[in-house]
Amino acid sequence: MKKEDLLATKIQHLDIKKFDATPLIEQYKNMAFQARNLARAAEIYTTMLKDSSCSIILCLAGSLFSAGLKKVVFDLIENNMVDAIVSTGAIIVDQDFFEGLGFKHYQGSPFANDHALFDHHIDRIYDTYIDEDELRKCDMTIAKIANGLPSHPYSSREFIIAMGKYLSEQNIGDDSIVKQAYVKNVPIFVPAFSDCSAGFGLVHHQWHRKNNNMVTIDSVKDFLELTKIKVKAKTTGLLMIGGGAPKNFAQDITVAAEIVGAKADMHKYAIQITVADERDGALSGSTLKEAHSWGKVSNDFEQMVFAEATIALPLVASYAYHQKAWKSRQSKNYNAFLDK
Repeated sequence: MKKEDLLATKIQHLDIKKFDATPLIEQYKNMAFQARNLARAAEIYTTMLKDSSCSIILCLAGSLFSAGLKKVVFDLIENNMVDAIVSTGAIIVDQDFFEGLGFKHYQGSPFANDHALFDHHIDRIYDTYIDEDELRKCDMTIAKIANGLPSHPYSSREFIIAMGKYLSEQNIGDDSIVKQAYVKNVPIFVPAFSDCSAGFGLVHHQWHRKNNNMVTIDSVKDFLELTKIKVKAKTTGLLMIGGGAPKNFAQDITVAAEIVGAKADMHKYAIQITVADERDGALSGSTLKEAHSWGKVSNDFEQMVFAEATIALPLVASYAYHQKAWKSRQSKNYNAFLDK
């Protein structure tokens, strides 16, 4: 098959505004297993939105936007349903910023001939494809942005603001999370920023710079900035999709606040949607009850949902959207707060 034949069917992003999951969630409440867990998670998220004192931190891990969940998160930002985001680099750069530049993800097959895909410069994410040649253009756009910035350490949040500004100045990427967060003053943190397309672009930037005249990423500054948000917000809720570094990074700010001598309670609300198992002791599947033992999460409003994100997140988000509690929420403008 030719490359254009393999990259023929684009991934379409799901729109939570086009369906109301309320009747399904209401019935799930009367069931068992993950149906009831998901219903309780939807109710807890709605309670977060009703709590005017609560700042909501969305954590993202996994191949979410490449799978069609980008618009779900876009709508959460647009409607003040999240106040800060902590994510893996792949989601923000390789998936969202990549599409903001005009590129797409495509439907594929887990049974594809991977050697043939390699020959065609097509990268596979389970049953989706991405054009490697286009991904290289994304890498080089990151390098271009870095080349245009004053040479000093940046938090990932500050660099992602520069990415949003780039999309705005180029008048592209109207459906981009990076651009929408830039417009809405919603901070995005990527604690492992070099572990994605951004890393390739920044390596290119630093390789060609002389005399240490270069942009660097300060992950400690990320941690400090998110801790400042926690201290200012006081009441916080976590909506965690997947696990990994974003989950731990966001949970740890309660401890960081204590370390610096600031008063900060545990996260009052916490939801995690994951397929990871807790039995191996790994972070991604560790329960929120376990996090309580570390002083990170209150055990009053916490819910684990063991389900795959492309199925579960749209139902939780649609339910919360159609309950309309977000209509009375005001933007926290945390980017503006941190940039003072």
